[in-house]
Amino acid sequence: MRPKTIVYIAQSLDGYIADTQGQIDWLEMAPNPDGDKMGYDLLMSEVDALLMGRVTFETVLGFDIDWPYTLPVYVLSSRLQEVPSHLAGKVSLVSGELPDILDQLAAEGHATLYIDGGTTIQSLLNQDLIDELRITTLPILLGGGYSLFGDLDQRLAWSHLKTSVHLGQLVQSHYLRER
Repeated sequence: MRPKTIVYIAQSLDGYIADTQGQIDWLEMAPNPDGDKMGYDLLMSEVDALLMGRVTFETVLGFDIDWPYTLPVYVLSSRLQEVPSHLAGKVSLVSGELPDILDQLAAEGHATLYIDGGTTIQSLLNQDLIDELRITTLPILLGGGYSLFGDLDQRLAWSHLKTSVHLGQLVQSHYLRER
């Protein structure tokens, strides 16, 4: 059985996850003095591994912070040949057909995956391999950039589970895939 797949991501009002320069600094627009995690800790308690795209991986590496994940991270890439030595044992590269990758991760004992990265999310959606969407919308119009959702080959229906407001202005909606 394939792992359950959960997307947890933020977007602008006009549906972008990064601006035209690939920047995500606008994600910090809402003051957060109490350190509201907006469901992130709950998500991390539900998943047992992360599957992210190469660009997202490189973005996290560029944050100039310690590696933020304690769970295994799988980076989907046909370009990368190795991970930085300090991440050996923490990060693995995967490539190939998405259903096969999910089957491989299930065979390794992973039951629930956090999916991150625009292209990775779009690719999994195009193959109907996403089970949940947890999307936080920030009140900003970027006017262009990297879209969360690209063109789909088919319609995908979702059931709304809940919506909550964080920091008085960030709207987080949780959807389950109808199958």
